[in-house]
Amino acid sequence: MDLSIIYVNWNSVDYIRESIDSVYQNTSGLKFEIVVVDNASPEGGIDALREKFPDIITIKSSTNVGFAGANNLGFRQSVGEYVLFLNPDTRLVGPAINVMLERFKGMPDAGIVGCRLLNSDLSVQITAIQRFPTILNQLLDLEYLQMRWPNCSLWSIAPLFDPEVRTSKVEVISGACMLVKRFVFEQVGMFTEEYFMYAEDIDLNHKMMQAGYSNYYVGDATIIHYGGKSSSQQGVNHWSTIMKYRAMAKLFDNTKGTGQAALYRLTIGCAAVGRLAILACAYPLGNFLLDRASVRNAMEKWKVILRWALGQQDVRFGDR
Repeated sequence: MDLSIIYVNWNSVDYIRESIDSVYQNTSGLKFEIVVVDNASPEGGIDALREKFPDIITIKSSTNVGFAGANNLGFRQSVGEYVLFLNPDTRLVGPAINVMLERFKGMPDAGIVGCRLLNSDLSVQITAIQRFPTILNQLLDLEYLQMRWPNCSLWSIAPLFDPEVRTSKVEVISGACMLVKRFVFEQVGMFTEEYFMYAEDIDLNHKMMQAGYSNYYVGDATIIHYGGKSSSQQGVNHWSTIMKYRAMAKLFDNTKGTGQAALYRLTIGCAAVGRLAILACAYPLGNFLLDRASVRNAMEKWKVILRWALGQQDVRFGDR
């Protein structure tokens, strides 16, 4: 088996169906298998996938073991020499998998290979590659700044905007599309399951580089990534927002130490105070300069983030 493609389902069957269709339509000359792990999804639905795609392998987890845990579960049931972890809300544009795999085979030091990700409007998705998180680049994690200065060393996303780039060595490949070699993935300990959701991809990139491998962006392989569909389905409940910040704090703790994790929490708390002050000033001008409902939603979000930074447990999370 050349390749195993692994999806994790959490109320995303419609997206997975479209993604699998795109894989079959655009991938040729490979012996591959598709593994779909249902992560105790309330809507389920993966039995319907088997009806349309009888060759896929389906696994049902009795509990939600998190994104990292579910991917590891799927990996253990796969047999491919190479493994592609692919988000449900993705769609191949052309032979992206063939291109990535061919490029991977020519790079013996490769740990993770990723591709060009596009938003649903076909604009470039700037999270396809990134630098390892630091306190400063997390504080300045604003799309406006990144788009205006893509060459800045804080994020180094210039390869995304250069059509001549075929392959570029980068620090972090997005978890939306990660191609790895089986024995290398096993060697570094697979995904770290401490991360329920978010940051497990950054952690894996870090482990690859710590083990002496390099991560590569392949610019002439393209996938559309609709982005965050599973985690956003329940509307503005701030669950996914807090999970992101919790995961990032855990990442700082695991890779840089407790002191950096504490500094990260403090920095985010200060940023939340600043954002809330600006939004409070903007709110009276609502519907003149800004939409008042948008300002109100942003204020609620940053209040939740501030409470997290202060260590308060005001946000309750149900089983996911």
